[in-house]
Amino acid sequence: MVFSNTFIFGLLTGMSVLLSLILDRDKTVLGLKKGGKMLFNILHPFLNILILISIVLFFIPDPLIVHYLGANSGWYGFGIAAFVGSITLIPGFISYPLAAALLKQGATYAVVAVFMTTMMMVGVVTLPLEIKYFGKKAAIARNILNLIAAIIIGILMGWLM
Repeated sequence: MVFSNTFIFGLLTGMSVLLSLILDRDKTVLGLKKGGKMLFNILHPFLNILILISIVLFFIPDPLIVHYLGANSGWYGFGIAAFVGSITLIPGFISYPLAAALLKQGATYAVVAVFMTTMMMVGVVTLPLEIKYFGKKAAIARNILNLIAAIIIGILMGWLM
């Protein structure tokens, strides 16, 4: 019998919670309550962003995504992905379903890798705040180096996939 990763992960999680309950019931209950509150607090924004992304992707035709982010988009696709990823401020846990949707609609792994990497590592929107805390030189250097790293990651993903 073959089990899915989700089933195995759920089983391991359940066993870990049971073990934790046996070892220290009070801490486990407190941890589950805190985790439940965190889930409840993050669920509303998560669902809102997921619905918004779904609506946007619904209205963007697949051929358009394939044209601009597909296999024949080349450096142009990398540029679009890097630009959009650099100015997008989306939490990491939302970026994964978005990446899956883009791949399903015809974007390449390389372009999606550039998009995801710039979204996580390059912060154009947060640059003023970063300059305030780390200084102009460090903030700009970090963003430029991360942009270069994102392009390299995209190239490697294109080569590997």
